[in-house]
Amino acid sequence: MARRTPDGPPPPPVVQRLRIRYAKRGRLRFTSHRDFARAFERALRRAEVPMAYSGGFSPHPKISYAGAAPTGVASEAEYLEIGLARESDPEQIRAAIDAALPDGLDILEIVPASPGGNFADRLQAAHWHIELPGVDPDRLHDAVVTLLGKTELTVQRLTKDGRRDIDVRHALVSAKVGPSGGRAIMEVVVRQVTPTVRPDDILAALRIVGDLAPEAPAVSVRVAQGPLDETGKVSDPLIPDRPPARRTP
Repeated sequence: MARRTPDGPPPPPVVQRLRIRYAKRGRLRFTSHRDFARAFERALRRAEVPMAYSGGFSPHPKISYAGAAPTGVASEAEYLEIGLARESDPEQIRAAIDAALPDGLDILEIVPASPGGNFADRLQAAHWHIELPGVDPDRLHDAVVTLLGKTELTVQRLTKDGRRDIDVRHALVSAKVGPSGGRAIMEVVVRQVTPTVRPDDILAALRIVGDLAPEAPAVSVRVAQGPLDETGKVSDPLIPDRPPARRTP
């Protein structure tokens, strides 16, 4: 029996790829990745973005997600890539999609993708800002020092397939408690490994080494993700794509 093929001409090819940085803020940090994907596809339709689509009987818009944050944490550095069937102005696309999304899901920047390479490979590490309500900053500092002194520290995460061991220390590049006006706040850089080490895993490790128990859920914000430089800092993954600034004469 001959294999059926969809009727009609094939979808137009991708002629432009755009890389997008977006934020999850406020109450929208509780949006799951699946819910965000639905909201984003609706926004693309409302904004009339000239998307390229896959072939087959169930065409899908050409969207590639990279390094999505876990549900319940805020982020200023989420990334995805879209494929367009027609050349378009990135800033006009940014404004149109942003206007079609709910407040708290904000499109911060769109740049044309440079040819070649896998964008996900640039997301080597993440920088997290984590506040622990009701925790004494000195106790947090002592727990962080203890954690950094370990060569290995494993916590367990409950997944749909059962409990899984996560080596937090292996992924931890740096952690420090900064000046915070009496609040327990730390800045953490975590290398992207498999499985990904999340803020909850770091908090579980701190409970083990320092018996820390926040009075309320910790507030975690991903402030950056991208290449990890030689100093241990996370740099901007869009630098190779962003056009150089024009010099004024």
